[in-house]
Amino acid sequence: MIRLDRVSKRYADGTVAVQELSLEVGRGELVVLVGPSGCGKTTTMKMVNRLVEPTAGSIYVDGVDVTQADPVALRRGIGYVIQNVGLFPHRTIEDNIAVVPELVGWARRQRADRARELMELVGLDPAVHGPRYPHELSGGQRQRVGVARALAVDPPVLLMDEPFSAVDPVVRSQLQDEFLRLQDDVRKTILFVTHDIEEAVRLGDRIAVFKQGGLLEQYDTPAAVLGAPATDFVADFVGADRGLKRLSVTPITQADLEHPPVVRAEDDLTDAGSVLGSGRWAVVLDGDGKLAGWVGRDMLTGSGRVRDRARRMEAWVELDDTLKVAFAEMLQWNAGWIAVLDDDDRYVGVLTPATLHTALRRSVEAEVQDVPRAAVLLETVQDA
Repeated sequence: MIRLDRVSKRYADGTVAVQELSLEVGRGELVVLVGPSGCGKTTTMKMVNRLVEPTAGSIYVDGVDVTQADPVALRRGIGYVIQNVGLFPHRTIEDNIAVVPELVGWARRQRADRARELMELVGLDPAVHGPRYPHELSGGQRQRVGVARALAVDPPVLLMDEPFSAVDPVVRSQLQDEFLRLQDDVRKTILFVTHDIEEAVRLGDRIAVFKQGGLLEQYDTPAAVLGAPATDFVADFVGADRGLKRLSVTPITQADLEHPPVVRAEDDLTDAGSVLGSGRWAVVLDGDGKLAGWVGRDMLTGSGRVRDRARRMEAWVELDDTLKVAFAEMLQWNAGWIAVLDDDDRYVGVLTPATLHTALRRSVEAEVQDVPRAAVLLETVQDA
């Protein structure tokens, strides 16, 4: 969808902002450009819609060389979101969103309908927020308006220049969640600029890491950038805690789980004790295979049913969650293990600190060896 072929930008004073950059972004892909200040990431993005003219090379959007296109028409067909939003203070929110549809000749009713549709899409109430002016909205709400305005004429490409960096961390996290939900719905091709590697890892399908002089150091998935940095610069940039960051992009799989003894809530205590064997505890399930709690060996004395002794299990995650979510649950509940449930809330196994660590190691090695995670054999203390 977007292809940069040996693109460079050199200024009159000799400064090289971007140096022979070749990069491809697939249709519907969200690619994050990340790096220190002055590394050329914003310049790269602005060359796509010709807010900055490239010195050399070619840039194609959907097969069309943008350097040969009319720049005004080009920009109207590419959504653009910036850090400080750039809303018109004298226009209502509805009118701000409808600016580009107005420029391309949409009828008033069509513009209004589209503005209201987009407000709902980004989580704003058209009846409440549509008649307001930018100064009457919070920073997070203004950023949502900026995204809505960029989507107004349904452009195939979005360019986003640090759109969430001007808001506080809590609102920023909320906006990131909302944006990921939105991208699932609209599947735009997006170039997203940030200096924050954690934001890049959370949002990007792929990450392009730049260093000073406009040099591309690595272009790969978030998991690969964190697990197998291509250069010392990338390793330093993503940080010594890249293993922790990688937790957020490593999904839980069936192969990561342990399977301790399982008893049913309706089981007799004596029968449950025999199932437990030499184990210290067991997972308790109801008749539908759903998590009902846990029970320890010392709780299986006397007569009665397991349900009368079982304790509620607060620490659990879903199978499609990440290892970061699992680790956070372990810490929150001070748990030595957490249950893992499938999409139907049925129990499938447990994660322990040891198996979580093994899953992370296996994920990293899979990237290095370019093999499926299940094919990775890890050396342990017992193997030494």
